[in-house]
Amino acid sequence: KTKDGRTTADTLQPQMEVMFTGMLNKQTLLDLIRHFIVFEKSNEKMLKKVAAYHQYYAVNKAIETTKRAAGFSSLPLSGGVGGGLGDRRAGVVWHTQGSGKSLSMVFYTGKLVLALDNPTIVVLTDRNDLDDQLFETFSNCQQLLRQEPQQAEDRKHLRKLLSVASGGIVFTTIQKFMPVESDIIQPDNIVSEPAVEYIGADIKALSKRKNIVVIADEAHRSQYDFLDGFAKHLRDALPYASFIGFTGTPIESTDRNTQAVFGNYVDIYDIQQAVNDHATVPIFYESRLAKVHFEEDEKVKLDEQFEELTEGEELTNRQQLRAKWTRLEAIVGNPNRIKKIAEDLVFHFEQRNAVLDGKAMIVCMSRRICVELYEAIIKIRPLWHSDDDETGTIKVVMTGSSSDALHMQPHIRNKARRKAIGERLKNPTDSLKLVIVRDMWLTGFDAPCLHTLYVDKPMRGHSLMQAIARVNRVFTEGKEGGLVVDYLGIAQELKHALAEYTASGGEGKPTLDQELAVAKMLELYEGIEYQLRHFDWKKFFTLTPEEKLKFIPVIVDYIFSQENGEQSFVENTKNLLKAFAISVPHEKALAIRDNVALFQAIKSRLVKISDRNEGGKSDEEMETAIKQIISEAITADKVIDIFDAAGLKKPNIEILDERFLQELKDLPQKNLAVELLKKLLKDEIKKRTKINLVESKKFSEMLEDAIKRYHNGMIDTVEFLEKVLIPFAEQIKAADKKGEKLGLDFREYAFYTALEVNNSAVSILGDETLKHIAQELLKTVRSSTTIDWTIKESVQSALRRNIRRILRLHGYPPDLQEKAVETVITQAKMLAEDLLNGE
Repeated sequence: KTKDGRTTADTLQPQMEVMFTGMLNKQTLLDLIRHFIVFEKSNEKMLKKVAAYHQYYAVNKAIETTKRAAGFSSLPLSGGVGGGLGDRRAGVVWHTQGSGKSLSMVFYTGKLVLALDNPTIVVLTDRNDLDDQLFETFSNCQQLLRQEPQQAEDRKHLRKLLSVASGGIVFTTIQKFMPVESDIIQPDNIVSEPAVEYIGADIKALSKRKNIVVIADEAHRSQYDFLDGFAKHLRDALPYASFIGFTGTPIESTDRNTQAVFGNYVDIYDIQQAVNDHATVPIFYESRLAKVHFEEDEKVKLDEQFEELTEGEELTNRQQLRAKWTRLEAIVGNPNRIKKIAEDLVFHFEQRNAVLDGKAMIVCMSRRICVELYEAIIKIRPLWHSDDDETGTIKVVMTGSSSDALHMQPHIRNKARRKAIGERLKNPTDSLKLVIVRDMWLTGFDAPCLHTLYVDKPMRGHSLMQAIARVNRVFTEGKEGGLVVDYLGIAQELKHALAEYTASGGEGKPTLDQELAVAKMLELYEGIEYQLRHFDWKKFFTLTPEEKLKFIPVIVDYIFSQENGEQSFVENTKNLLKAFAISVPHEKALAIRDNVALFQAIKSRLVKISDRNEGGKSDEEMETAIKQIISEAITADKVIDIFDAAGLKKPNIEILDERFLQELKDLPQKNLAVELLKKLLKDEIKKRTKINLVESKKFSEMLEDAIKRYHNGMIDTVEFLEKVLIPFAEQIKAADKKGEKLGLDFREYAFYTALEVNNSAVSILGDETLKHIAQELLKTVRSSTTIDWTIKESVQSALRRNIRRILRLHGYPPDLQEKAVETVITQAKMLAEDLLNGE
């Protein structure tokens, strides 16, 4: 992507050249291998992860700004990044959510451990669940970090961890920097304690070392309040520490304090770059307010202060009593409103999942509303409920205590149980499809199979940006975008977020209007309709299930009759399905649902018949969940073979029997017949490439030549089928029988053909002699082979000598011997596994 980390290579530059100069130069490659590879242990397997280009360059810039901020380097820095020499401000790394920010912090820490001579690194979050998530990521990468990270249990433990002479990676929440009584300096301290440090006349310093670096996750003023409160205690406790911030959202333009503490941006990787690089998927926005039809007294009027009132893990009693909060919570939690949202949400989610199987998160304003929405949803879908954490389709994830109301108790879980539910949500095959949350999992929680976020909570600024990014993770080919569904009217807050985002230098939009996807969907749909304009394809919907099956090959035949028809239809349908998956359940998408499903069925036929394997994916992978929403006849597609659909009995491909070839000849859809036989012959030749070098090469060249003449218009469809393809199939059958006639098995026959028996000088030897040579060659090769013979030159040299001896012994033409030796060796390598197993 880049040669220097400053400019992105344009599309005209060859990617190979960019890779060679940017990544494969000695310095970068060695750096990448040494500092930017981690091995993460997950429940199922060990994963090897290598830094992407934006992570590599951002970390190296951050290392330089940190060394400078800590006074370990006097090198000038370009672009005004970070802060000044020794001013303890290492800067802010802004990498959009979902682009690997946590791993960037790991790479940074691993390299910093060496750069700053055994520093102490403090990783700071503002929530316990974020602290746990980040700590788990670091703990899984201990090889790179060269030590085991420590997690502070409480304030006392934190002070103990930070009082060491050097080294260590310490995880803590900012709240643990609240002073304990022994830390506070009393103004009337007696003179007999000269060792006491006065820092800000408040707190004792825990360490005066310079090589302490504080990494703040999501470095925003509202998170840390650097002028007063927790962060002030942190600065007092570690007066000479350097600070660096990692954030997924831009610092608000009014937030000057964050930059005063951290310095300027070190590196920016914005939404546009992440989407272009396929590091994340775009997020689409849909408002459902108009669809739910609330009464006037149920409509919510938002106040920008509400988010600040409700932010944080849980509200204090004092905040709960605030009049504004109480009034808004009562309106949002109105039982009738919750019932209507539950009904709409169930309909919406089921329609989405019929097209793209995935999961969703629902964000509510209070824990009470979370529980009541859960109860409203399971009234509609009782089977979604389960008392067991390991089963059930929907769960509430929240904290709580024994003093909470009785109906809330089943939803209050400890950390281990919440983590287990998180693992279920991340597993795409698990039956858990929906979770209802208030604050938990809105930052730092990655579940790539999440494709929809339902928002019924007032949010703004970076909190809103972090929440919507839950659905931007790359998952399968079917997930072309995440969808944010708005039940509360957050559109205005999204506009404010976009204004802050662009003002900070970010490109791309946090969310795209779903109407854009709908417009694209209709454009592609019209393109397919135009391609089929001279064909009555809608007749399909008037037929019986049995007739429908027989009608699909007729449509396929028509598409094959058009120049580039198959390629055009497959590409347009593939793109239509992507736009359709994002648009559902928009009324315009539901209106064309059955037509789209038919196009998908036709596409799957075309792909199976033609040579297009779409990057090697299996038939099953290519079938999308659209099959679930269309007529019974097509739903059976996975078990219906293309030959059955064409009205043919599936042939025994081994022998390409004559009855099948005759049926193919009589098939009225000649274009389809041609494509079917082309597919069969190519499959047959492909199979032979693993067995018989000479014969497969000869047949492949013959078929390609015939197809070229057909595409160039030198022969028509009927002639191509009857005078080229069917005789060609007969020729393949005859070749199989020749080996049988000679009494040779397929390996012996492979060596027989390797002798170039069609050459007049060779054919003079006669079949019997050539047959004996082939049999001796097989014996010799088999006796010479060892497990790794194909890569051992010494074994191959001895084998060449033995092959030459056999050829000379039987009078094989001397001028053709060397070529025959190399062909036999190549043929032997193709059969290596068979020969080794003695089969």
